[in-house]
Amino acid sequence: MPVYALGDVEPRIDPTAYVHPDAVVIGDVTIGGESSIWPGAVLRGDDGGIVVGERTSVQDGTVVHTTAHAPTRIGSDCVVGHMVHLEGCIVHDGSLVGSGSVVLHLAEVHTGAIVGANAVVPNGMVVPSGAMALGVPAKIRPDAVDPLQISMGVEFYVARGKRYAAELRRLD
Repeated sequence: MPVYALGDVEPRIDPTAYVHPDAVVIGDVTIGGESSIWPGAVLRGDDGGIVVGERTSVQDGTVVHTTAHAPTRIGSDCVVGHMVHLEGCIVHDGSLVGSGSVVLHLAEVHTGAIVGANAVVPNGMVVPSGAMALGVPAKIRPDAVDPLQISMGVEFYVARGKRYAAELRRLD
C-alpha cells in the first residue's frame, strides 16, 4: 500500500486496521483499530491532520483532505461510502456518510446521523443526531435514522476488512 511520510510527518496506522494496497495515505493521518481503508481511497494529511477512529470504513474512491484551519475527524463506528469527499469537517462516532456525498469545511455530522447518497453538506452546516441530510445543498430531515442502518454497515465492514487482510492476494 502506498503510505508516505511528508517531511518528518508519518501516518500512524493501528496494526489491526486494514489498508488496501491501492489506497493512498499521506502525512498527518491516524487510522484506528479495526478500521478499513478501501481501494482508491486517498487520505492526504498535508495542511493539517486527519483522524479515522476505530471500526470505521472509508470506502472505495473516497477522498479525505484537510486544511490548516480545519482538520478532518472521522469518529469510531462510522461508515463512509464510496466516492465521498470529506474536507475540514467532523463526522462524529456512529455516523454514516452515503456514497458520492460531499461534506465541507467546518461542517459536522453528529452521532447517529446519515448524510444521504450524493448530498452536499455545505461549509458550517450541522447535521443533528438522528437526522438525515439529503440533497444539494443538503436539507435536514430530523429524527429520520434507524440506528441499525449504521451499526449493520459498521459490523459488515469490520468483518470484511478482516477477511481481506487474511485472504486478499494479488495475481499477476
